[in-house]
Amino acid sequence: MMIELEIGGMTCASCASRIEKKLNRMDGVTASVNYATEKASVSFDAPLTANDLIATVEKTGYTAAVPAPEKPEISEKSDPLKSRLLISALLSIPVILLAMVPAWQFDYWQWLSLTLAAPVVVYGGWPFHRAAWTNLRHGAATMDTLVSLGTLAAFGWSLWALFLGTAGEPGMTHPFRLDIGRTDGAGNIYLEAAAGVTTFLLAGRYFEARAKRTAGSALRALLEMGAKDVAVLRDGGEVRIPIDQLSPGDRFVVRPGEKVATDGVVEEGASAVDESMLTGESVPVEVGPGGGVVGGTVNAGGRLIVRATRVGADTQLAQMARLVEQAQAGKAGVQRLADRISGVFVPVVIGLAVATLGWWVGTGAGWTAAFTAAVAVLIIACPCALGLATPTALLVGTGRGAQLGILIKGPEALEQTRRVDTVVLDKTGTVTTGHMALAAVRTADGQDPAELLRFAAAVESASEHPIAAAIVAAASAPLPESAASGLSGSSAIPASGKSGAGADGALTVGDFSSFAGFGVRGDVAGRTVLAGRPALFEREGWTVPAEVTAAVDEQEAAGRTAIVAGWDGEARGVLAVADTVKPTSRDAVAGLRRLGLTPILLTGDNERVARAVAAEVGIDEVIAGVLPAGKVAVIERLQQSGKVVAMAGDGVNDAAALAQADLGLAMGTGADVAIEASDLTLVRGDLTVAVDAIRLARRTLRIIKSNLFWAFAYNLAALPLAAAGLLNPMIAGAAMAFSSVFVVANSLRLRGFRPSV
Repeated sequence: MMIELEIGGMTCASCASRIEKKLNRMDGVTASVNYATEKASVSFDAPLTANDLIATVEKTGYTAAVPAPEKPEISEKSDPLKSRLLISALLSIPVILLAMVPAWQFDYWQWLSLTLAAPVVVYGGWPFHRAAWTNLRHGAATMDTLVSLGTLAAFGWSLWALFLGTAGEPGMTHPFRLDIGRTDGAGNIYLEAAAGVTTFLLAGRYFEARAKRTAGSALRALLEMGAKDVAVLRDGGEVRIPIDQLSPGDRFVVRPGEKVATDGVVEEGASAVDESMLTGESVPVEVGPGGGVVGGTVNAGGRLIVRATRVGADTQLAQMARLVEQAQAGKAGVQRLADRISGVFVPVVIGLAVATLGWWVGTGAGWTAAFTAAVAVLIIACPCALGLATPTALLVGTGRGAQLGILIKGPEALEQTRRVDTVVLDKTGTVTTGHMALAAVRTADGQDPAELLRFAAAVESASEHPIAAAIVAAASAPLPESAASGLSGSSAIPASGKSGAGADGALTVGDFSSFAGFGVRGDVAGRTVLAGRPALFEREGWTVPAEVTAAVDEQEAAGRTAIVAGWDGEARGVLAVADTVKPTSRDAVAGLRRLGLTPILLTGDNERVARAVAAEVGIDEVIAGVLPAGKVAVIERLQQSGKVVAMAGDGVNDAAALAQADLGLAMGTGADVAIEASDLTLVRGDLTVAVDAIRLARRTLRIIKSNLFWAFAYNLAALPLAAAGLLNPMIAGAAMAFSSVFVVANSLRLRGFRPSV
């Protein structure tokens, strides 16, 4: 079973590494601890319980708890840290200034510095000392150990020099230097280093905590988008209740300007719904009876009565938030390497500090220089930036993705986006709309395209076939010029004034007959109308002009379904119906090519239909006539040929292929099982979002790598400088704090990611 624990008391990446190691040593436990989110994702087997896991964490010196259902909107955790920082900064500034400007070093200035620095080292540095002591009791060393050792050593040396050496004498002065060189140990104090390092590290930790909260703001905003209460219809009236009391099946009212309380189906009313929070699409979507609405979207038009279908954790908004949080809690392979390095880094650094001390003493440089160099090594080494490199970029990247309707399931998906070179696109519902629509009207000589459509729609209105529905829907709107290109009279003819029209002016059908697999027949406005396959006309003995036969061949060659329509014993024209290509698919395919991907169209449809769609969107390679199991085989074959394959699909029949692909992209408008099997979910169901998803994922990965590079480079460059005595401990502390802030600030650049269209 899986559980998530909130971890308290972590102060650096080494803490997370240590807790993770302890948990993973338990039988049947697999744990991942994230320093940035301060959470542990744990998989464990019976008979273990959550209490056993919590007890293990507590024995390690930290706290753990199962998250409460409702969290405070804003964490107060940073408030004590902020107070500690402000007090330390106010006291440290005079100490640092006195040490830096010899002209200000009046008689007994050193004693004033001691008075101001002592509270900073003790009170300001208490979080570091407490964590170091806790870890020491458990036989461990973390970055807090380095900080505590370094600042206490600098402060202790200063106390010895003031009380037992010559540093406390009236009129004592010494210059401020960036390196470690000073006079002798008895006259040297390092109060500015002890106070300054403590303050710089507190500042770094405070801004780090603030940045982590900022990085997670997209997820919090997502969680807060839902409505807080809802007007439910009960006993003939409206009752306003809290949203958590809403149940599936309840009917509720959504007035103009209100948020839709939960996922549901419209039963009454028509309106435009603003789904921009969910899909990133700024144009409101028209909904009416039978249409679905999603919780958190805004009703921009009329009054709606909605029946709730999913509530609470089952809603699409909650599922989005859950996917985002799961992704933020994961770890990429590069981060796992960083965690392992952080786990062994501290003891290595302590050994290096001892070696530095010994080397400087052995070369005759004196205890002062040796001690100062060792303290600088301890302070400069803190690899907090390593622990923050991946989590903060994931926090920002996945949060920004959620705002744009892109759900990234985990860091592994980011790594795959860099490697993929081939993208397999399912046709129906991914490249095309998945709904049949009228594509063309071709008539025999002297026939009116609009009249042909009206009579065909009238007889098809009694049929429930999807092709019939497409023809009927087309007749209710003006006939597009493109549908009857090159023919005269392509505009719709007003229905009024026609014989056989209904009360609303529409033509009606009588004496209706349906021939399974062939077509339909009925009486419309005193005429016998036939609509269906050419074979139906041959069977009935009706005349089919040569131009109609030619039009059938033309449309079928284009991959469309050709329906012949006519009346009074003669075929009058052809209605071509097809699964229409989404308007954005061609641009999306071009965008995928720009990213270096080779698109392949994969479909269960016949070769002719697939080729027509591929030509329309700009895809060269087509694999057609493939059953669901065959789709998996196609992906495997491509992988075996050395391709790294991304797969985009939306249906139940795509789920297995999405899981098999190196990177699965599910259209959010598709089946839940497809979404579950994917790595990236495109909420809007628009293939252009796939381009942005890959761009965002790749950019997030680049940010992670740059973070890790600078964190590693910083430590590798700074440690030799500190050991060589070229860094004053206070400068080392400031640089160490800056490295963590730099990593977080670099990650926050992802908030500025913009979609390509």
